[in-house]
Amino acid sequence: MSPELIQKKYYDEATRYMDNAKAYLQNAQKDGRYYRDTKYVKTACGTAYSGVLVALDGYLTLNGVKKPRGRRSVEFYRDNVAKLNRKILDRFNSVYNILHLYGYYDGVNNVNVIKEGFDEANKIIDAIKYN
Repeated sequence: MSPELIQKKYYDEATRYMDNAKAYLQNAQKDGRYYRDTKYVKTACGTAYSGVLVALDGYLTLNGVKKPRGRRSVEFYRDNVAKLNRKILDRFNSVYNILHLYGYYDGVNNVNVIKEGFDEANKIIDAIKYN
C-alpha cells in the first residue's frame, strides 16, 4: 500500500473516532464549566483516545515501525514516538493523562480540561495528515 493510501486510511479512521467522540460529548450537556453526565464524558474520552491510537498506528506505520504481536501498550507508543518526534510524544502524554486517565477512568467533567485533551488529540491526528 502506498504511503498516501496508508495516510488516508488511518487519518479517515481517526477522524471518524473523533467525530463520534464529539457527538458523545454533546450528549453530556454543559452546565457552566462542567458537563452534567459523566457517562457520556467517559465514553467521549475513551473514543477520542482510541482515535489517537489509530492515528499513532498510522504515523508509526508510515515511519516503518512494525506493530508487535498482540496488544500494544502505552510504553510501545511512548518508546516509538519518542524516537520520531518529541512534540508528538508530549501531546500523546497529555492525551493519555487527560482523556484516558482523567476523562475515561476518573470521569473528570471540567469542560476546559476535556477541551484541552480533545485539542491535543486533534493535533496528533493532524500530524498524520501532514506527515
